[in-house]
Amino acid sequence: MNGTLLWYHSICKREVWLIAHAIEADQQNDFLELGKFIHEHSYRRERKEIAIDNTIVIDLLPSGKVIAEVKKSSKFLRSAKMQLLFYLWYMKQKGVDLKGEILIPNERKKIEVTLTPSNETKLLKAMEEIENIVAMPRPPKAKKIPFCKNCAYKELCWS
Repeated sequence: MNGTLLWYHSICKREVWLIAHAIEADQQNDFLELGKFIHEHSYRRERKEIAIDNTIVIDLLPSGKVIAEVKKSSKFLRSAKMQLLFYLWYMKQKGVDLKGEILIPNERKKIEVTLTPSNETKLLKAMEEIENIVAMPRPPKAKKIPFCKNCAYKELCWS
């Protein structure tokens, strides 16, 4: 289980299966490259990237008490929240309680995220659903959704 799977669970179940089975997306996709650029070049002085247990990579803000996720837009806010909740939950399992923030530099937004009991229940349910999807022998059928237009898996699903 990782934050990427939780991110995509809110967008496309087929993509969850593909990622979990190490089927790579088109790495030359313009939207993937833009997201990487924004992540690498935003908040560089305030942020420190830390890998934990070879499971998660989090961005910590200077206080050391806040996990931040940098995103290119608020279009995928639900996905970003689930990803961040997973990081908060993971750290809670390690005995470390942190706060979370989603940072959207192009929109100058900062959205606070906390691991409430309700959010934790939603997260655990999503994690269970992901485990069920990953255990499937084949990916879920492709389903046309608005996100398909810019998806790095578009050719794989629709060719």
